Amino acid sequence: MPYDKITSLTNSRIKHVVQLRSRKQRMKDGLMIVEGAREIARALEAGIVFKELYICRELLEISDNDQISATSSTNLSDIVIKKAALKNVAIYETAQAVFSKISYGDRSEGVLAVCAPKPVIFKDFSSKKHPLFVVVECVEKPGNLGAILRTCDGAGIDGVIICDGKTDIYNPNVIRASLGMIFSIKTVVSSNKEALEFLKSRNIKICATLPLAKTVYTKAQLTDALAVVVGSEQSGLTNFWVEHADLKVKIPMRGFADSLNVSVSTAILLYETIRQRSN
Repeated sequence: MPYDKITSLTNSRIKHVVQLRSRKQRMKDGLMIVEGAREIARALEAGIVFKELYICRELLEISDNDQISATSSTNLSDIVIKKAALKNVAIYETAQAVFSKISYGDRSEGVLAVCAPKPVIFKDFSSKKHPLFVVVECVEKPGNLGAILRTCDGAGIDGVIICDGKTDIYNPNVIRASLGMIFSIKTVVSSNKEALEFLKSRNIKICATLPLAKTVYTKAQLTDALAVVVGSEQSGLTNFWVEHADLKVKIPMRGFADSLNVSVSTAILLYETIRQRSN
């Protein structure tokens, strides 16, 4: 199917997509960029509203890694384009130089979307007997936040709460690093105080990860309703969460480093929690 073509680097739509790399512009317009076939597919599955889809034929022909199955020749990029067309999303075909201007990743698959975020609030979290949440405080690096979200999806947790975030959860690099899991995991952005009130209202215990804690994480009882709280890469958790924690645990460090990357620490705690709950 033929689509409107954009060949000029100075096209107003292209300029606007480039502007959406800025957090200020994203917040002003209520829009975000989603690049990559897997990421776009997950956004479509989550019911995210699509405004525009940009494709580059040259890159689509090169990108043949995302197969539906080992025997199928139809790649995921073709699928998301067809699904977007069925939703009457405006689709624009671009020259390779134009797509390179709007692309932000290190792997250009030739498909990029402009979408409207779907905000989540605390009431959207489901109620269950022993929920498992992750609270992320002041994490600065988009790649780390994206990796945490990807881990949370893999661990099947009930939700993520981003507190006093220094990184916009709709930063293109968060979306890419999470492989689009930002759309599959319910994620609320709030203040520390709001997060604490929610956890207390659900009788959810707070587990803080601290290098100087006395209890090794494998010795802690993690089977109750629980929120694992992790802090920034540089300074860890603030006193707010340390003071309100019901459990304080540490991951033993055998070398010179005093802590692990925050996304790695989160994965270790979550999968230990899963292990305990499966026994």
